[in-house]
Amino acid sequence: MVTFFSPTEAYLLRGCLQAGGVPAMVADAQLVQAHGLLASAIPVRVLVPEKLMRQAESVVAAFQRGDFALPEDELAPGDTTDPLP
Repeated sequence: MVTFFSPTEAYLLRGCLQAGGVPAMVADAQLVQAHGLLASAIPVRVLVPEKLMRQAESVVAAFQRGDFALPEDELAPGDTTDPLP
């Protein structure tokens, strides 16, 4: 579906897709991490089932629009501290 040069970015997208109900997996991340000098030549792939590609594209578009962003003044559950001004 998508490639990255950073395994971290690939895992973030995988989590986003999974949260949106699309099963996803990261491929080649260990290869990039093991061979750091080749990282720019070996992309990390995020894979989804072909039959769910449209749903995956809509989840990615929602993520890029910021639909999954938390408001900066929102507290985490159970957090009683005041948010930053």
